[in-house]
Parts: sequence; C-alpha cells; structure tokens
Amino acid sequence: MANNSYNYSNHDGVLPISWEDFHRLCKALALAVAKFKPEIILPVGRGGNYPGTLLAHMLQVEIYPVRVSRRLNDQVVYEHPQWLLEPPASIKGKRALIVDEICGSGETIQMVREKVTDLGAVEVRSAVLYAHSWGTEEPDYIGLISDELILNPWDREILKEGEFQFHPEYVEALKQQGLEANPALLIQARSMKLAKGLDFVS
Repeated sequence: MANNSYNYSNHDGVLPISWEDFHRLCKALALAVAKFKPEIILPVGRGGNYPGTLLAHMLQVEIYPVRVSRRLNDQVVYEHPQWLLEPPASIKGKRALIVDEICGSGETIQMVREKVTDLGAVEVRSAVLYAHSWGTEEPDYIGLISDELILNPWDREILKEGEFQFHPEYVEALKQQGLEANPALLIQARSMKLAKGLDFVS
C-alpha cells in the first residue's frame, strides 16, 4: 500500500489555477484536438472529468468516463493505478481521445491507451491540462508544462464537520516546499443561499 499522499518534494514553486485559467486551457486544447475529430472522449476520473466534460461540450462529442486511479475515497491506497471503470465496447472502430488532468509518469494514460486499442479503437490520442517536464512524452496534447505545485480550482477545499478547509494533501505539499497553506490561495468565491435545501452554505 502506498503512502496517503504523493511525494511533492520534487516540485519547485506554486501555480494556482483559476477557473478562468482552466477554461482558457480547455479552449486551447479544443482548438488543437478538433483537427483530430475525436468521436469519443474518455475522461480519466476523477481529475480528468473536469476537462473531459468541458471538451466534450465544446466539441459536441460523446463522452464515456473511465476510472484508473491509485485513490479510493480521496486517499492514495495503491502503489500503481488500478482499473475501476473500463471503457465501453462501443469504442470499437472509433477515434478516441483520452483526457486527464495531469501527466507525471504517463502510466495512467498508457494503461487507458492500451485498453482502448485492445477494444478496437481505430486511433487513440490523449490530452492533458498539465504535464511535468518528466511526463511530456505520453500525451499528444498538453495545455501547460510546469514542475510547480499546481493547485486545481476544483479540489483545494474539502468539507469536514460542516466547515470548508484547505485540502490536507495540498497543505502537506506546500509544507514540503517550506510554505504555509495561505487562505489567499483558495478560490475566492462568495457564499450563497440555496434556492432549496439547506438554509445557507458558507
């Protein structure tokens, strides 16, 4: 069993990604990927679901989420990625685009590529929002190459005992660089009242 968090000691600096940055990266990827004309998009959950879904909307392409992960319940529990949700058989004869959040070792993308090829996809390409300098060979399309600690807009906060707090994994990752989890690094979104349900979300 692996440790409960990744080793972030080999990162240099911090790069917070805003929702606007995320949208701009996806638009750039969509422009590049459009020439490939994918018929099916396979976002690798959970992180790949965000860019994969947006790309599927932008390109008006069918989407079939897959799940290859070292995590269960947001904890790293496997040494290597495990299949949790495989691609559909309907991928046979189609051009497929694998979409993930980030590429480090390239192991996840390679696993999905091999599975999709075995299922009979006619051509397979992959796209990621980010890649580290040591993970640039596997993806065909990369939004951003950086060895900084990348803070995603969707997973910086968790809800625990009724309170939102900085994700402990990011707190530990920042600590490994001698930094504190400054609240200024969180997404600055105002509280809102729900139309129905709980009275107030803070």
